[in-house]
Amino acid sequence: MIFSKPSGVTWLVVFLGNPGLKYEGTRHNAGFMTADAFAKAHDLNINRARFRALTATCELGGEKLLLMKPQTYMNLSGEAAAQAVRFYKIPPQHVLVVSDEAALPIGKIRIRTRGSAGGHNGLKNLIACLGTEDFPRIRLGVGAPPHPDYDMMDWVLSSFKNQDAEDIAKAAERAAEAVECFILHGPEKAMNLYNG
Repeated sequence: MIFSKPSGVTWLVVFLGNPGLKYEGTRHNAGFMTADAFAKAHDLNINRARFRALTATCELGGEKLLLMKPQTYMNLSGEAAAQAVRFYKIPPQHVLVVSDEAALPIGKIRIRTRGSAGGHNGLKNLIACLGTEDFPRIRLGVGAPPHPDYDMMDWVLSSFKNQDAEDIAKAAERAAEAVECFILHGPEKAMNLYNG
């Protein structure tokens, strides 16, 4: 892994989650888990404070990436991303967002090149701040609440337990691989390999 200079960033990868120990291991932090898996695989530390986020830069197949874990809390994730987008003049098609998805079973991955927020507050804020839905996203399944009356906010802020915790850790590693595949080989190959 070659570290790039911070200038000339061609991709922004935004891993969604909530900062602080209180939220570690919760469903809403599947994006942060993927960031940690990506960092481990590439011997990186995502720890430089910039753009209201923890960041790292790296090079991947000739592309220069800015990796970002927003520190704004989920509902304001777009504010951090938009600052970096403006600074580096990154087109929306090169803003890859990794988030949790309660509509998918634990560990299932869904890659899309664009789309609505689907009720996800982090994505909703990103769409508002970037002014478009035309950015790719990798959504990592965290499972649906156990019954329809369960409060969704309570659910996404609950922690993974036992087998679920093992499954999500493996899924975060696959989602990190999907990030790499998307950037190196494009959306079609990434969707063929990881959607399902």
